[in-house]
Amino acid sequence: MDKAILDKYEPIIGLEVHIQLLTKSKAYCADSTEYGALPNTQVSPISLGHPGTLPMVNKSVIEFAIKLGIACKCNITRENQYARKNYFYADLPKGYQITQHLTPICTGGYITINTPAGKKRVELTRIHMEEDTGKSIHDQDAYDTLIDLNRAGVPLLEIVTEPVIANADEAYQYLTELRRLVRYLEICDGNMEEGSLRCDANVSVRLKGADKFGTKIEVKNMNSIRNVHSAIEHEIERQIEEVEKGVVLTQQTRSFDATKGTTFLMRTKESADDYRYFPEPDLPPVIVTKEDVDAVRHTLPPLPEELLEKYTGKFSLSNYDASVIIDNKEFALYFEQLTQQTTNYKAAANWMMGDIKSYLNQNAVTINDFPLPAVKIAEIIVLIENGKVSYTVASQNIFPEMVKNPGKTAQQIAEEHNLIQESDSSVLEEFVKTVIAKYPDKVTEYKNGKTGLLGLFMGEVMKLSKGKADPKIANQLVKDALEK
Repeated sequence: MDKAILDKYEPIIGLEVHIQLLTKSKAYCADSTEYGALPNTQVSPISLGHPGTLPMVNKSVIEFAIKLGIACKCNITRENQYARKNYFYADLPKGYQITQHLTPICTGGYITINTPAGKKRVELTRIHMEEDTGKSIHDQDAYDTLIDLNRAGVPLLEIVTEPVIANADEAYQYLTELRRLVRYLEICDGNMEEGSLRCDANVSVRLKGADKFGTKIEVKNMNSIRNVHSAIEHEIERQIEEVEKGVVLTQQTRSFDATKGTTFLMRTKESADDYRYFPEPDLPPVIVTKEDVDAVRHTLPPLPEELLEKYTGKFSLSNYDASVIIDNKEFALYFEQLTQQTTNYKAAANWMMGDIKSYLNQNAVTINDFPLPAVKIAEIIVLIENGKVSYTVASQNIFPEMVKNPGKTAQQIAEEHNLIQESDSSVLEEFVKTVIAKYPDKVTEYKNGKTGLLGLFMGEVMKLSKGKADPKIANQLVKDALEK
């Protein structure tokens, strides 16, 4: 689309994200929530909605919701009422969903994202608890849709943003931050391809400067963050094209076709009245006290935003280095342990992102399976700081040997393999004299301005010392000898 036309309009985007919670049982009964079980084996009369059965609240769902609310700086609702949301899906066995309507457990709050203009707070409208539906499977039978009800009743949190997201890039950043946050909190695995994190995007467009929002159109069925980005970009252009033609847009729900990169109509959008909400008669309100919130607060791990501020502030790391480290919770916690053993934070970060990350990638393991505790990496850093070995020797010789023999110290390995640098000036001076005497013509060239020959002399000194000469001391000695 022509950029001039695009620039006439302003997209308005809000996201609704459902996260499946990592509880062992369902939201209102004891059915297992384990992923990958045989179809329709994790059901019971309660999750199937049989008459005469009564639901019970899963306490872990409350705790997980409070965790996320605290992390997002939300207000936590004291009296939480449940509601029935009535609608017909073939994979909704009760014919209604137990959810929250008027009293969401969390209100307000925000998630911070990075944009080209700087940090931006994506304000949240609400976070509420509800249960999942079953799963309709359309691609395993040529004639029939198959239903798997294992997922019916699995606990969800729905996170709804205000319509403050300006483009597909911001939506991408928001989802990335949210996924990282729920993984840090260990309340959801964040795997979109398995359906444990699902995003619906509400997209509208209006002329820049207009006060009234355009018609909201919901886009569903996006199974990756990249697909959310693509779907929003396509929908913005599609709506602008329609408006430019004079078409009056109507509220509707569309699905995203990842193969074609386009959206298509599913249905006209229901209004809230269509759901016929009313209070859930079988569940009493749940009261969340200040003591309950404080108890959950004490269980929170260090959070990504806090760690980013700490690493870029106190540790003076670049935003890139800090972002790479905090991308994975266990990786960040290992770095936390390492920084308790050394104050050379830059060196610690370099080892994390260099040798350690390479080892993990090459061996297809996580940091939890890394054989060396953080104190061992700190030992290597100390050896380098004290001039006992170079980084190259530490990386190529000591680190691999230590991985094979975690019980040995870095000092022991360096001594056993004769890797300790020679820093005795009198010994190094003899090496330098030998090299200077070997290349009198090169000495003359150096003195005539060909200073690049310094590398030649240093290389020869390192050969004579079998790589053990302290580079800093040797370099200075070579310069002093050449400039006499």
